[in-house]
Amino acid sequence: MLALRLTRTAHLAVHLRRLLVAVASAGTGFLLLSALGYALSHPDTPGAAALRLAWCAAPLAAAVHLAVTVARTDPGTRPRSGLSAIGLGPGRLMAVSATTTALAAALGSVAALFLYLHLRGDLTGGPPSGRVSADALAVGQSLPAPAVLTLLVLVPALASAAVAQALRPRDPRPTTTAPRGYGRFGAYGWGKTRETFGAYGRFGSRTTTGAVTADSRAHMTAGSRAEPAAGSRADMAAGSRAAGAARVGADGALRTQASDPHPPTPTDGTTQTLDAVPSAPPDATPDTPTPRPQNTTTLPWGIAVLAAGLTVETYTGNASPAPTPGTAPSAGVLIGWALTALGLALAGPGLTHLCGRLLQAARPGALRLLAGRVLMEESHRIGRPLGVVAAVAAAAYVAATVYDGDGPAFGPLATLGALLVAGCTVATLLTAAVAAKHARADTTDALLRLGAPRATLRGAAAVRAAALLALFGPLTLVVAVLAALPLDH
Repeated sequence: MLALRLTRTAHLAVHLRRLLVAVASAGTGFLLLSALGYALSHPDTPGAAALRLAWCAAPLAAAVHLAVTVARTDPGTRPRSGLSAIGLGPGRLMAVSATTTALAAALGSVAALFLYLHLRGDLTGGPPSGRVSADALAVGQSLPAPAVLTLLVLVPALASAAVAQALRPRDPRPTTTAPRGYGRFGAYGWGKTRETFGAYGRFGSRTTTGAVTADSRAHMTAGSRAEPAAGSRADMAAGSRAAGAARVGADGALRTQASDPHPPTPTDGTTQTLDAVPSAPPDATPDTPTPRPQNTTTLPWGIAVLAAGLTVETYTGNASPAPTPGTAPSAGVLIGWALTALGLALAGPGLTHLCGRLLQAARPGALRLLAGRVLMEESHRIGRPLGVVAAVAAAAYVAATVYDGDGPAFGPLATLGALLVAGCTVATLLTAAVAAKHARADTTDALLRLGAPRATLRGAAAVRAAALLALFGPLTLVVAVLAALPLDH
C-alpha cells in the first residue's frame, strides 16, 4: 500500500520515468512472446527458436538498466533523516522502490500480452494482423499458459531484483585486519590496524584512534596534576610521552579527547584551555575507513573484458562463414559482442574520470578546471550509461555493416528490438544526467552567489560535452570497426 501511495503522489517527471519503464517492459515482453510464437510455429527447428530468444537478452538488459536508473533517481524512496523512527529505514525504502519498479514493469507486461493477443485476433475474433508475420504470432495454435506467464514475469522479476541489489543498505566496510599472531608488547589476537615503524615515538600519533585507554588517561592525569620541578626536563619529557592522547591546537591550547570525562587541569599557575573535541564525526565510527573513489578501479577490468570480447569475436568470425540472407551471426560472434558491450560499460566510469583529469592538465583556467572537476565528481553517475551508449552505437555500426543490401533480413521485430535498446540506453543516459544536475544544484547555487556568471556555467557544460564526445567518439568508432571486421570476409 505504501508503494501505491508513493506512486500516486509522485511528481509528473517521476511518472514519466516510470512510464518509460512500463513501455520498455511492454516492448521486451512482446519480443519474448514473439519468440515463443516462433518456437510453436517451427517445432522442428529448436536452434533457430533459441537464437531468437537469445536476441531478446539485449532489450531485456536495456530495460532492466533503465529500471535501475529510474529507481536511483526516485525522490520518493530516497533515505532521509528521521524516517527510521516511523519504520522507513533504508531496508524498507529499498523494498518500496523494488515494489514500485515491479508494478511499473508488470503494467508493461500486461500491455504486451493484450497487444499480442489483439494482433493474433483472439480478442476481436477477426483475422490476425498482417503487420507481424504469422510465424511470430503462432496463428491457429493455443498458447501454453505457463510459458506465457514465465516470459511475462521475467522482466518485472529481474527489474525488481536488480533494483533491490542496487539500493540495498550497505554497512561500512571494516578495516583490514592484521594477521593473527603476536602483536605489540606480546599481545595475541587480531590487530585492527597496521602501524608503521616509530608510530609511538611521534607526539600526538594516537589521537586518530578515536579512543584513549585507561592507562593513558591515568598517566596523563597524574602527569598534569603533579607540580614539575624547575628545570626538570626528565619529568617534562615523561609527561609529554604520557599525554599521547592529547594534542595542541593552532592557538596553543591543549586539547584532549572527548572520551576523557574529566580533563586534567594545570596546577602550576598557568592558564591553559582544555577543550574536549570529538575524535571522529558524530555519524562515523573510529573503525570506519575513509571512503575512496571507486571510479577508476573497474577501468582495467573493462579494458580486459573489451579485449577478450574482440578476441573471441575475431576468432569465431574468421572460423565461421559470413552470415547469409535470412540468418544471424554465429553464437561465438554474439558472445564476443556481449563481452565487448560489457567491457565498454565497465570502462565507462574510469574513462569519464580520466576525461576529467585530462581537462585539468597543462595549466587549466577556471572553465576547464570547473568542467574537469564536475566530470570527475559525476563519473560514477554518468560513466556507465555513457559506456552502454557507446556499446549500442558500436553495435549500430556493425548492424549497418552486416544488414546492408544482401545481408540478413531486418524485419519489424528486429527493428522493434533495435529501437528498444537504443531508446532505453539514451533514456538511461538522460535520466542519469538530470540526476547529476540535481545533485550538484547546491554547488551551482553557491557559485552563483559568489558571482560566477551563468555563461561560465553553460560554457563548462559545453566543454564537458565536447570532451566526452572527443574521448568516446573515436573509441566507439575503433571498437565498431574492429567488431565488424570478422563479418566482412
